[in-house]
Amino acid sequence: MTPTRAAPKTIEEYIGKFPPKERAILRSVRRTIRSAAPGAEERISYGIPAFWQNGILVYFGGFKHHVGLYPPIRGDARLDKSLERYRGPKGNLQFPLDEPMPHRLISRIVKLRVKQTISKRPQRAQRARRTTS
Repeated sequence: MTPTRAAPKTIEEYIGKFPPKERAILRSVRRTIRSAAPGAEERISYGIPAFWQNGILVYFGGFKHHVGLYPPIRGDARLDKSLERYRGPKGNLQFPLDEPMPHRLISRIVKLRVKQTISKRPQRAQRARRTTS
């Protein structure tokens, strides 16, 4: 599941470079993320799809044998336990293509990231005021 190398400008363009089976999987992951964070903005960042809302929520990408989800997820012990089997190098998540996508789990991840980015908003504003003063 490796797309061609031209840098995509949109998430749909990124997904469109994959074979039909993988394209369907990536679109389902995109819908899950969109549903869990309806206010998030879609972007391409670092050459892969990203969702942004008060900061980066998640990135996702298609690979030969898995769908990757970034950044590493922390902050919820029960969720951490559910993610153990999917953790790859550096804590990023790898959902195998030969297994059903864990959409409920992805939704929980995104909802946690929404809460985490909202809680960081006041800290960011404080830092910005300190650097401009």
